[in-house]
Amino acid sequence: MGLGLIYLPILTWFFSIEDIGRLSLLQVVTSLSTLLFCLGLDQSYVREYHEIKNKSHLFKHTFLPGLLGLLGIIIFVILNDISSSELIFEVQDNRLNHLVLICILCTFVSRFFSLILRMKERGLLFSIGLLLPKITLLTVLFIYFVSETKLDLFALILAHSIALLLTCLYFSWHNKRELLEVFSKTIDMVLLKRLFKFGMPLVLGGMAFWGLTAIDKIFLKNLSSFNQLGIYSVAVSFAALGSVLQSIFSTIWAPTVYKLNAEKLDPDFLNQTCRYTICIVILVFSLVGLLSWIIPLFLPDEYQNIQYIVCACLGYPLLYSLSEVTVVGIGIARKSHLSMLATVIACFVNILGNYLLIPHFGAAGAAASTCFSFFVMFILRTEFAIYCWEPLPRKTLYPYTICAVIGAILSSIFAHEITNYLIIFWSILLVVTLLKFINEIKDGIAFAKNLINLK
Repeated sequence: MGLGLIYLPILTWFFSIEDIGRLSLLQVVTSLSTLLFCLGLDQSYVREYHEIKNKSHLFKHTFLPGLLGLLGIIIFVILNDISSSELIFEVQDNRLNHLVLICILCTFVSRFFSLILRMKERGLLFSIGLLLPKITLLTVLFIYFVSETKLDLFALILAHSIALLLTCLYFSWHNKRELLEVFSKTIDMVLLKRLFKFGMPLVLGGMAFWGLTAIDKIFLKNLSSFNQLGIYSVAVSFAALGSVLQSIFSTIWAPTVYKLNAEKLDPDFLNQTCRYTICIVILVFSLVGLLSWIIPLFLPDEYQNIQYIVCACLGYPLLYSLSEVTVVGIGIARKSHLSMLATVIACFVNILGNYLLIPHFGAAGAAASTCFSFFVMFILRTEFAIYCWEPLPRKTLYPYTICAVIGAILSSIFAHEITNYLIIFWSILLVVTLLKFINEIKDGIAFAKNLINLK
């Protein structure tokens, strides 16, 4: 978590705001490429893992189609001399062209091999893989510093590429057997069709989710500037505090629920998990709303406005995490089209919000739009899950999230005018949450104490 919070802010002291913005755009492109070429089969791998005995055979059928497609596109781009650097960075540089392709390929491969560790519940190895890109990038940055390397866009993208390449090699090494078996045995067309049937509807939903998390950066580039994009990207990196919760649910929650469902899932377990999660979400929103003034102390002067938009940037990881808890009924009922529909609607809301707000408010408008869009997605996913599975505690979930989203949006757009009122607002929300969820907080403290005693 610490590295996730500090690695991009550290870069702000060495590279220009514009180059930080360009790095953010590269991450947008690699995430989209991975999404498209996964073909939804990464989700099929997770869904079928506990129901198919031959795990390597399952992996082969989910990994190979996308890999072959991606390699074909990379060869096409190279042979036709397409300048990816000009499209992404608005800079013509053949060296950057090659680095972009390396980043895309490494991100795709790492995505699938990390899934193996995740499903095997090898948490330590998986966590190291998540930290490795940031550790590597900071190490390369240190080498740049001591060797007095010119710190320009090429140096930044090269460091990022090295980090992704080493991470890819790390995941590949720990999954050597699966890698070797990818090119052995024949293809089972019946299994492949089954995997595509579940996974392909999720591609559209995945693209919509990509739009939710990335369209703001594209709008900032086109309707504002690389300067605003850089500021926004750093604000999002501070919101990585909320990404810790998101990572937990993305990594552990879905496999655990599917496993428990196979053994008859108790609805009370889900309701209690909702209470714990909403408690954490609102506490994080409130504390960041009260303490965000600390952030500018660690950044160059041109990043001072980040303190106002970081709370809205929390909307993505926190509201998404909460929706991951409430949406499980859709996965259990195999109604993946409902999850896709919720994400598509929220994506259109985000497109409209970014179009209207960014020309007037820049990075603040992007943060507010994305926060509200994830709130819309959370509501839709929750209601769809209730429709096709079991009731959920709406009276606990909705009032608190509404308050948090309103506070985050007001903080983002009008903080200069209503700073004192916002301090009162976040203080009241914090106290009310502490009182409402006092039992959950006590349980959490007791659990933490037990962990410390075990150590």
